[in-house]
Amino acid sequence: MAPAEPTGPTLRRDLVAGGWSDDELARARRSGALSRARRGAYVEGPLPTPAAHRHRLLVRATLAGLRRDAVVSHGSAAVLHGLPTWGLRLGGVHVTRRPPASSDVARTLRCHVARLDDDEVAAVDGIAVTDATRPVLDVARSVPFEVAVVVLDGALARRATSLEELQERLGRMVGTRGARSAARAVAFADGRSESVGESRSRVLLHRLGLAPSGLQHAVHTADGVLLGRADFVWERERLLGEFDGQVKYGRLLRPGQEPGDAVFEEKRREDAMRGEGWGMVRWTWDEIDDTGVLGIRVSSALSLRRRPGA
Repeated sequence: MAPAEPTGPTLRRDLVAGGWSDDELARARRSGALSRARRGAYVEGPLPTPAAHRHRLLVRATLAGLRRDAVVSHGSAAVLHGLPTWGLRLGGVHVTRRPPASSDVARTLRCHVARLDDDEVAAVDGIAVTDATRPVLDVARSVPFEVAVVVLDGALARRATSLEELQERLGRMVGTRGARSAARAVAFADGRSESVGESRSRVLLHRLGLAPSGLQHAVHTADGVLLGRADFVWERERLLGEFDGQVKYGRLLRPGQEPGDAVFEEKRREDAMRGEGWGMVRWTWDEIDDTGVLGIRVSSALSLRRRPGA
């Protein structure tokens, strides 16, 4: 009888019980028919390319091997909720158990022990997971400020949580490790940031002393016709700022429209805004990574707008 085909992730012990031998597993891996989600757990075909997709497989494979139930938490819960993962380490699965229990760290597992109220536990695709508010706060307690803001902004933009809910949950965390760091990130978070690039830009501009006066600023003609919205605005200088990520124009595409057409329309939109007396400064991923370049670009644009007659 042919061995049962794995639908994955499937543990080695279950594959062996279904008729697979270790030699067959090894051959299947060499041929690419199987891939290893983690040691002792396999999936059919190649592993997915996106890190978040691979982490979801890792979560399922890890939970299948646990001897005691646990709730997926921290960055792993953020992944399952579909929140931004920029800056998060996804090589291990985070779970939480209620006390009394002992914390545990393994190659692909980090077990936390913490109090979890019933309203902090949800289910995603049949997996017990901390609800969308709890993991962003757990992440914010343990990662750099910029990473925390990206996750928080993403949760707020997707309406997975609210500032009121975040503040209420912070009250439950008073005195816990990293609670002050989380509170700082929550105070800065803003759901109007629509992408990782916009969130990172806002953090860096703040650090450089170039914080904008507003986000998602609507620009109208003198007759009140909406020309569009800009990611950032410095209203006193009448300067607009735009983060240009590669996916941005893809989001602007209408059915059947080519990318070049979207770029052309964006250029027309910018020209119309300039025609209403606004300046425009743009930057890309590379310039976010080089804070000196971003600082020079934005400060120069602000200086030009402050000149008489600008």
